[in-house]
Amino acid sequence: MAKKSKARKPEKENDEQSIPTVPLSAGYFPFADYTSVVGVHTSLLALSALFLPRTADVLDFLKPEIDLSQITSKDRPQHPFIDALTLSPVSTLTWICVGAIILQSWWGGWVRGWWIDFALQSAGIERRIDKARVDERKFTNLRNAWLATGAASAFFHAVLVLFGAPLLSHVWHTYLLALLISVLTIFPPAYTIGSPSDSVVTRMAWVRLFAEFGARTPVERAMLYPAVGTFVGCWLGAIPIALDWDRPWQAWPLTPAVGAVVGYIFSSICALTASALRFFADEHLRSVHAARAKIKTN
Repeated sequence: MAKKSKARKPEKENDEQSIPTVPLSAGYFPFADYTSVVGVHTSLLALSALFLPRTADVLDFLKPEIDLSQITSKDRPQHPFIDALTLSPVSTLTWICVGAIILQSWWGGWVRGWWIDFALQSAGIERRIDKARVDERKFTNLRNAWLATGAASAFFHAVLVLFGAPLLSHVWHTYLLALLISVLTIFPPAYTIGSPSDSVVTRMAWVRLFAEFGARTPVERAMLYPAVGTFVGCWLGAIPIALDWDRPWQAWPLTPAVGAVVGYIFSSICALTASALRFFADEHLRSVHAARAKIKTN
């Protein structure tokens, strides 16, 4: 009997090794909260880009000055709703940046909390006391994140000029676009994982995410996909400016700004979809693993 039991044991171990395993991190994914937050965040971002610039018509002391250099063809009729957005590109971009700063502050805080919970869940329940220690650096990380965002906006301004933006004229227009891109792409990861200047480990995490596109977790996808979508949307949004339609909405930098916002929203939804599909696939794999284990025990 002892020899038979020893002979069967390796066979059982081989069977267990043939069963696919599920990563520990796959068990923690706040699908309901993530879906609701992404829905609210993207909806508010779209509404703020469309309606915040119109508040200048309501507040007399904030009415924009008309930039005659940006007005192209007034004999081309357009919807009155668009008139308020194309009347002053500087005012429009300013309001869009204000809305993005407010919403990204909230979104970055939520992603940071998710990042901390994800790390503690993977590390084990005995390390949950470390969350209080991490929260002690919240305001320091917030300050460093906004400093990194401001520095990145200057860098993006130079990049936009290299890509063909006006060098001496429309400087404020170009900087507002650079600020919008920086707020959408830099602040959430800078507040979540830290500024690249914090440490070598943080710098390597930035390189892995945004240079190698090596997102490993749903939290990283929630930061990487929208950043890529923002740049792609901004680049595609610059194409209509080169067309000779002579329309007011072709003024610099309205279409790249709209393209950046649309790209961010679309990529956020793509990140949610990709993470949800991987999560449900891992859950199915987990259920298969549990069912096979139950059959073997019986």
